[in-house]
Amino acid sequence: MRSEQEVLDQVLGFAQANEMVRVVLLNGSRVNPNVTKDIFCDYDVAFFVTDPDQFLADQSWIEQFGELVIVQQNDCSEDGVTAYIFLMQFADGVRIDLAFDPVAHVDRFLGDSLTVVLLDKDNLVGPLPPPSDTTYHTKRPTREEFDETTNEFWWCSTNVAKGIWRRELCYAKHMYDVIVRDCIDKLVSWYIAVHHDWRIDSGLYGKWFQASLPTELWASLERTYAGADYGEMWEALFEAGSLVREIGVEVADALGYDYPLEDDRRVSAYLKKVAALPRDAEDFV
Repeated sequence: MRSEQEVLDQVLGFAQANEMVRVVLLNGSRVNPNVTKDIFCDYDVAFFVTDPDQFLADQSWIEQFGELVIVQQNDCSEDGVTAYIFLMQFADGVRIDLAFDPVAHVDRFLGDSLTVVLLDKDNLVGPLPPPSDTTYHTKRPTREEFDETTNEFWWCSTNVAKGIWRRELCYAKHMYDVIVRDCIDKLVSWYIAVHHDWRIDSGLYGKWFQASLPTELWASLERTYAGADYGEMWEALFEAGSLVREIGVEVADALGYDYPLEDDRRVSAYLKKVAALPRDAEDFV
């Protein structure tokens, strides 16, 4: 596997040799002082160029960076201007996410606190502060966002219960693993931020939850994950309710909001009733 220096030398060698590339920025985990680098850390690179379309039209430049496993190319349009990003996984384990943006857009990227200037041919950027994860700190939810999230959790829990009772695995799993899980993740991230004065990044999809949660809460969060067994799914759903209650009350108190205790109580009782219904029930009694 190429070393970080080898990869950066390749990136800069390419940029210095190509007149269309005027600025090169590196951001993401590779410049985050709070991240321990490992072999899967991506290289998030942005080239600011005079003509992004040229790099889309002729993609032979990719060969200079190694043997590809797979590439995904995406277009990003804003204010009528299109940029292109190439997500490239190479056979030696290196992944480079390389964006080609118009030079005129460079200022829009400088608000990202995890940014380092690798090359600036025309002195367009100037010195930047040392990289930090400030831009990615968890934001305080508004009262409306908190209310919507807790309501969504308890409302969609009833859909999960219906799906389990009907043995509609795909529906129940989607409701739980996508919609309900998103609510859990938001509440957990807010709980962590409350205990860090809103100066912490929990990572994409909660990838750093474990490092920030007390042991007992992490164990509870682990128990909210379930496979395809319906009994296991019921256990996970009830555990999720207990976890949301515990952290939701604390987050609400810290923010001066109200946790929906009555919704919690009524829905929890309803879920228990559904869980106890026989499979051939013809009435909700």
